[in-house]
Amino acid sequence: MKTFDLPGADPSKNKTEDDDLKFSKADFGDDFCWGTATAAFQIEGAVKEDGRGASVWDTFSYKNGKIKNNDKADVACDFYHKYEEDLKLVVQLGFTEFRFSISWSRLLPNGIGSVNQRGIEFYNRLIDKCIELNITPWITLYHWDLPQDLENRGGWKNREIVNWFKEYAHLCATHFGDRVKNWIILNEPMAVAGLGYTTGLHAPGKKGLWNFLPVVHHLALCQSEGGRVIRENVSDAYIGTAISCSFVEPYSTKPKDVAAAKRADAVMNRLFLEPILGLGYPVDAFSYLSNIKKYMLEGDAERLKFDFDFIGVQNYFSVVIRHSYRVPVLWLKEVPAKLRNVPITAMGWEVSPAGMYKILKQFSEYKGIRDIVITESGAAFTDHYVDGEVADPEREAFFKQYLAAILKAKREGVNIRGYLAWALTDNFEWAEGYSARFGLVHVDFETQKRTVKNSGKWFSEFLMDKNV
Repeated sequence: MKTFDLPGADPSKNKTEDDDLKFSKADFGDDFCWGTATAAFQIEGAVKEDGRGASVWDTFSYKNGKIKNNDKADVACDFYHKYEEDLKLVVQLGFTEFRFSISWSRLLPNGIGSVNQRGIEFYNRLIDKCIELNITPWITLYHWDLPQDLENRGGWKNREIVNWFKEYAHLCATHFGDRVKNWIILNEPMAVAGLGYTTGLHAPGKKGLWNFLPVVHHLALCQSEGGRVIRENVSDAYIGTAISCSFVEPYSTKPKDVAAAKRADAVMNRLFLEPILGLGYPVDAFSYLSNIKKYMLEGDAERLKFDFDFIGVQNYFSVVIRHSYRVPVLWLKEVPAKLRNVPITAMGWEVSPAGMYKILKQFSEYKGIRDIVITESGAAFTDHYVDGEVADPEREAFFKQYLAAILKAKREGVNIRGYLAWALTDNFEWAEGYSARFGLVHVDFETQKRTVKNSGKWFSEFLMDKNV
């Protein structure tokens, strides 16, 4: 039986307590799901084919200077045409689960109204191929690519988006729910609200704190309303939502730093989780959130609740927070990992398996959470492509460390049901374009040639161990 040691690269905080912890696939249990994750806009390409409408990311990426190197996702990984080849890679790597998102504007070019049958047919082919290859499909309803026509009507700031989203969710449920039972409603809504509508670093590129609260509330409503649509229309559905989360530590024990860390935790980890559990928005730690009541209608407190089957945890790094007078409202700033003498990825994010362990323990304290699925986890590093081989020892070590931390939490009673690695292939990494590579499979974006990286080969060895 293959076992793997937890690497102890950092002798201090970035390790679990047991340096000599060993694990194998069998340690996670026979019912543990192993898969990989993708997103439509990042891989599909074919942005103007077969009736697809424009999304906010199409528009945003064509604005000069918004994407690193002015990269475009017009072709991306050409998954629209190469999905059969990529699904065979899923099998080759030993995974049995495949997470993908639906392009809203491929099904509804205008966001609402007329249905694009060719879009329906594409996802039917994709789902059928998954089933043929004994891959379990997981659908994400919304992974950031809002139809541009809906943004023109106000996008996530417009309360009417709750009805638009319900129409879209119903369309997906009725066309795909006969074969797809695993559903993720929203992907990282905090990123949409913060990066898309407040800082403007992501599509649609809106800036201004005044956008934040209405967008948060409408996303939170759609999160639960979408869950209800799937529950009503898909028999035996396993429904979750994917929340970006990072363990937050204060820079010091000073009261102002501790309070700042609590505000950061409220925004990063609690904001979209606690409303669905009936706890409301976390105003106790961040009083500014009480202003969200201006956007709430009668009955909204109940509409925010939904009994999800699982919560998707998306964890890449931990953060250290200190008080700052230079950032109004939040009054905090992050202490960059590169200044803290800790291991970092190519994105400058802290490699923190201990943070993964701690956030899982933190989430497990909520009584209303039934299951946890790691719906994204991975790392970007500088890959070395030499003679047809891609050596990425840092990524391989990252996965080993994080899996060991997850297993430690699972052994201590956290009900973790699966792990979906980000990502299957290198892809269009949002504002980073093609410069940030997260894939287990290397993609030459000029030739579209796929090459399994050493980290992918490690997963294959780990997951298909004949002795397990």
